[in-house]
Amino acid sequence: MTTLLLTDLERAVRDSWGAETCTPEYRSRWTPENPARDQCGVTAMVLNDLLGGELIRGEVHVNGERVDYHWWNRLGAGVEIDLTREQFGPEETVVGGVVVARPPVAEWRRLREEYALLRERVLTKLGPGRPAVPSSVVG
Repeated sequence: MTTLLLTDLERAVRDSWGAETCTPEYRSRWTPENPARDQCGVTAMVLNDLLGGELIRGEVHVNGERVDYHWWNRLGAGVEIDLTREQFGPEETVVGGVVVARPPVAEWRRLREEYALLRERVLTKLGPGRPAVPSSVVG
């Protein structure tokens, strides 16, 4: 197997984002100038597939009120990876962060198609020798 660097994984993820992989109800606000916008949930799940660890969910606040959630990953030794944090404007603040259990993909009510598309794009970009994704994950 080829050694996978975090920079390779980050590049594959960032190059795979598009309007069709972001949260559907916010698709109209996605732009190439802010490609991380509304990609956090599916990105966190794909990284969880490839790296394991924990899923973290925080709240996005504007003027002290929750307007959305933000997702990222925590690996061993408390190392956090958040490839989509730059999506937020100065008026948006991410607050808190709790570990969230990952449900099987088959039970997802939303984002299943967006996740599958992002996952396939990332795995294709990583090419042969990429890390194996357990079949139980993609359910």
